[in-house]
Amino acid sequence: MTVQSNGRLLDKVAIITGAGTGIGEAIAHKFFHEGAKIVACGLKSDPVLDVVNKINSMGGKAVPFQGDLSQEQTAKAAIDFAISEFGRIDVLVNNAGVFLFAGETQEYETKSFDETILNNIRTVFLMTKYALPHLQKSKGNIIAAGSEAGEIGIPYNTVYGGTKAWVHAFIEGVAVEQAKYSVRANCVCPGPVDTAWTHRQSGPMNLKMEKSLIAATPMGRRGTVEEIANVYAFLASDEASFVTGALWFVDGGITKSKGPIGLDALGKDVRDEPEGKILKDLEHTQDGLKNKNYKSA
Repeated sequence: MTVQSNGRLLDKVAIITGAGTGIGEAIAHKFFHEGAKIVACGLKSDPVLDVVNKINSMGGKAVPFQGDLSQEQTAKAAIDFAISEFGRIDVLVNNAGVFLFAGETQEYETKSFDETILNNIRTVFLMTKYALPHLQKSKGNIIAAGSEAGEIGIPYNTVYGGTKAWVHAFIEGVAVEQAKYSVRANCVCPGPVDTAWTHRQSGPMNLKMEKSLIAATPMGRRGTVEEIANVYAFLASDEASFVTGALWFVDGGITKSKGPIGLDALGKDVRDEPEGKILKDLEHTQDGLKNKNYKSA
């Protein structure tokens, strides 16, 4: 695929945090296909350069920024870098985050708690703080990664759910506060998605947690990263010009379900993941926890 000449994000400049793997990689590709210029951010250990090189090889315009965005000077430097490269910022995607532990709360390691707070909360605050003056000039928008866990909580990683509840409330407040500047702010709140986080082989979940996660989803499957990125693209575009302060649940119905209703979907077409348009171009869907200090249940 190549960039669309009439893409919904044509010539918009988007900063995407956590762009090296999983949903972030998919957002970067989706935005590229919609015409955006990309500043792909990630940790130095993340395959950000792979994502940037792939997009540029397909005719896009993407530049990398690597560093720990939970550190104030690094977050500010990322914003300054975007301005120096493209002269403006239209969209900030606060996607970066971690899912490091699976276990009961009394077993939750304080080190994992602190790291989760840094990556899931402090990064969102700092990037938003330093991007807002530029977004006010461009009348741009912010999209943050929420979660169904931020709405209904999540056992065996209660801290993760708590951080996402904070993101929901923070973005809702930003939306109301910044509306007078024509800046919009929304959350995309995924349910179980087909990334490293939801597979016991590559993340902290055990077999029981993995099975119950799917069973609790009415559609009986994980979402794909492209299905999540599609919603980000809509919210980032002018088509969503009257949408602000919203929590968009892209969760296969898990937020509204009661019990293992997903078992009813066994053998039905609803359980088949769509082939999508950009999935074949993604190389790091399952790499989100590589080089991260997570603990399995």
